[in-house]
Amino acid sequence: MKVRVRFAPSPTGYLHIGGARTALFNWLFARHYGGTFVLRIEDTDAARNSQEAVEVILDSLRWLGLHWDEGPLTGEATGPYKGDRGPYFQSQRRELYLRRVEALLSRGLAYEQEGAVKFRMRRDPVVIQDLIVGEVVRRLTDREAEDPDFVILRSDGQPVFHLTNVVDDLEMGITHVIRGEDHLSNTAKHIALFEAFGVKPPYYAHIPLILNPDGSKMSKRDRGAAVHFYREEGYLPEALVNYLALLGWSPKDNREKLSLDELVERFDLGQVLRHNARFDPEKLLWLQGEYMRELPVERFYELGVQALQKAGLDTGRYPVGYVKAALDTCYGKIKRFCELPEYGGFYFREEFDYDPEGVARHFVPENAARVRRLREALAQVSSFDAATLEATLKSVAAELGVKPAVLVHPVRLACTGRTAGPSLYHLMEVLGRDRVLARLDRALARPEWAG
Repeated sequence: MKVRVRFAPSPTGYLHIGGARTALFNWLFARHYGGTFVLRIEDTDAARNSQEAVEVILDSLRWLGLHWDEGPLTGEATGPYKGDRGPYFQSQRRELYLRRVEALLSRGLAYEQEGAVKFRMRRDPVVIQDLIVGEVVRRLTDREAEDPDFVILRSDGQPVFHLTNVVDDLEMGITHVIRGEDHLSNTAKHIALFEAFGVKPPYYAHIPLILNPDGSKMSKRDRGAAVHFYREEGYLPEALVNYLALLGWSPKDNREKLSLDELVERFDLGQVLRHNARFDPEKLLWLQGEYMRELPVERFYELGVQALQKAGLDTGRYPVGYVKAALDTCYGKIKRFCELPEYGGFYFREEFDYDPEGVARHFVPENAARVRRLREALAQVSSFDAATLEATLKSVAAELGVKPAVLVHPVRLACTGRTAGPSLYHLMEVLGRDRVLARLDRALARPEWAG
């Protein structure tokens, strides 16, 4: 049997982190068995769907690297996705659903009631052989026993989720339905529909839910519930994919950092856990840090420039060599790219504010003469490289009878506006003599020092 799985989101908002994990498990399962991963947009609810939400879902999946294997050529994709295949849209498959409804009506397996069409649900228990949950016997509740039949076509002619879901899985040859455990309550109806169509149902595998750190269900309103949140915060997609894989699944050796190839090689439904998974932001941040430490420097440049530009810093105004040298001093020092504008943004701002606490601590009157003396020495050095700058500062500190830190702190504040950041001597080398002297002059002109 050739494995065929699908991810079938509804375009009613952003891609939820739980939906991303479902897509990932399907994608990994397909890749592990050399199968096919199908993307299907369940957009029959026109009142709640939007094209913007569709684009957000597609963009999030592409960012995560979860590319689908088949679908109609869009003919409209541009830019990096030119020639890409679009997903299947249920809104474009209505005639297919109507034909299936007619088939059920003709065989007495469905009937019309008040303009709608209802499916004759079987009355006996439905046994679900779930690959993760195990055997589940679904019996009708007392309330359902009175009228177990359910609507498959509304009175306005719109097909219902249960029908479209089953018909598409049938038509697309889906072999395994891997979805959230919250869908387990629908499965008995779906199995009954498959049987009514004379087709063996696919294998079902319901994965545990994702909870907040406090154990509450993660809703759309929770911070960090959307995939685009992590993209905006500057996480690497490979770190998020690695972390999502560990939410409800565990490799046999309990390793935590796994490349995408390793995940594909190891992933199977047998290691999916039964209990719900708690989202741990600290563990994700740790994984992110691990991936950042190994990030190729050229990719760090690319993503770093994007983060700076998003913060309104125009790196295009500076020579490429300067930009790369500036980013080199930040490499390995930040965990997320959202930290970069604050950590190294001073390279690309000629005017900036000073940290108020730093001003109170370091722009004190007694430091004015010390910084002026260092400024004179820096103006005279023959080479403005880190080693020379360090030797010069230490020499001036010894001359003044103070520890180097007495000069380091106010000079850092004057050059960057911050009290922490890249190595002082290296950042001064990158800034260059003219910028450093100009920034020292700007600080020395402040009221605290001007007198």
